[in-house]
Amino acid sequence: MRPAKTPRDWRSGSEPMTARSDLKLRFLLSVLFTPLYALMTAGFALWSAVNGPGDVPSQASLRTFAIVCGVLTLLAAVDLAVVVRRRRTER
Repeated sequence: MRPAKTPRDWRSGSEPMTARSDLKLRFLLSVLFTPLYALMTAGFALWSAVNGPGDVPSQASLRTFAIVCGVLTLLAAVDLAVVVRRRRTER
């Protein structure tokens, strides 16, 4: 029977320098959420445009949701571009 390896035996001490992110998972999440956030941005913007002055939720809150979703779309698209670039350079 082999002795169990403890973390001290298999850790090199250089994990922060040699750590790698899971590019496949980041790619999958970016591909999934970029169009979803884009659709949500368009939906909230359209809803805000047809919303009347006394309707609930208000036009301002719908506009805020559209802006937040737009920022999330931008972040997901930038992350997708970064992941694609890193996957090309690591091969």
